[in-house]
Amino acid sequence: MPIRKIILANPRGFCAGVVRAIEVVERVLELLPPPIYVFHEIVHNSHVVQRLGGRGAVFVNCLEEVPDGAVCIFSAHGVSPAVRRLAEQKQLQVIDATCPLVTKVHLEAIRFTREGYSLVLIGHPGHDEVEGTIGEAPMHLVSSVEDVESLRVSNPDKVIYLSQTTLSLDDTARIVDALRVRYPRLTAPPKDDICYATQNRQNAVKDVARQVDLLLVVGSSNSSNSLRLTETAQASGIPAYLVNDESEIRSDWLDQAEVVGVTSGASAPEEIVLQVVDHLRSSRAVQVEGLELEDEQVHFSIPQELVQIAAD
Repeated sequence: MPIRKIILANPRGFCAGVVRAIEVVERVLELLPPPIYVFHEIVHNSHVVQRLGGRGAVFVNCLEEVPDGAVCIFSAHGVSPAVRRLAEQKQLQVIDATCPLVTKVHLEAIRFTREGYSLVLIGHPGHDEVEGTIGEAPMHLVSSVEDVESLRVSNPDKVIYLSQTTLSLDDTARIVDALRVRYPRLTAPPKDDICYATQNRQNAVKDVARQVDLLLVVGSSNSSNSLRLTETAQASGIPAYLVNDESEIRSDWLDQAEVVGVTSGASAPEEIVLQVVDHLRSSRAVQVEGLELEDEQVHFSIPQELVQIAAD
C-alpha cells in the first residue's frame, strides 16, 4: 500500500533550551582553541554530538577526564553541586549551558527543603537531569505508581512533588494522583515542572495520531522526551517507532500505512526530519502537510560566562 500523505506534527524538534545549549558549544568553539570539553552529551542526540565532536568538542562522562584548568561546558541537563565543587577544585573554566527550566527545578528543590518539605521527585533513575536534581537536596525518586505505594517520607503532612522536565504528561498525572491519595496535603510546584516544549510536542502527537496510520518519531534512543513522544502515540492506539534517522526505518512498518505522521524530539535536528520525509516520499507524488515549523516564541539568553568570553 503506497503512502499517499505525510503529516508532520507541529511543533516539533528543537526547544529553546536545546537551541541555547548547541549555540553555547558552537560559539565557544569559535572563540577559544580546541579541545573544548563538554560534561555529558550537550543534548541527547547522536547527530548533534557527532557534528560538534568533529569541530573539536570532547564529550566526557566524568570530570576526572578533563585536564585541570581546561574549558568545560555543562550540558543542558544540569549538574549537581558535587560536580560544581569538583570543577572548582580542578580550576576549570566552566560555561554552564543548563536549560533555565531545569535550573528552575533545582532552585525549587533548594527552596522547599529550606521550608521543611519532604521532596518527591518524579523522574527516571539514571537520567542526567535527574542525577543533577537529586544532588541539590534530600529527596525521594519515584518513576511509577508502584513506587508511590512503597514510599515513606519524613514529613507526610508537608510533601511537595517536583518532576523531570521531559516526562509523559499522562504518566506523570497518574503518579501525582497516586501521591495525592497517599498524601492528601500534597503540594504542587508553583508552576508545572514539565517544560513547555515537552507538553506542546506530546499534545501535537495526540492530535496527529487521530489522522495517521503510523507515526515515526525522529530522535536518539537516550532522549527522554523522544521516547515519551513514541509512548504517547502508542497510547493513542497507533504503531509508533523511534528512529535516529531514515536509515532505521523498516519497509515492513509502512506496508499498511497510507498516511504517516512524523515528529521529532526536542533535541533532534530538523534536517534529519526532512531526510526522513524525503525517504518516505521515495520519488512518489506524496502530499506533505506541516513542513513549516511553528515558532513557540520562547528564547533563552546565552550564559554570562560566554558573554564575558566574547567581550574579552
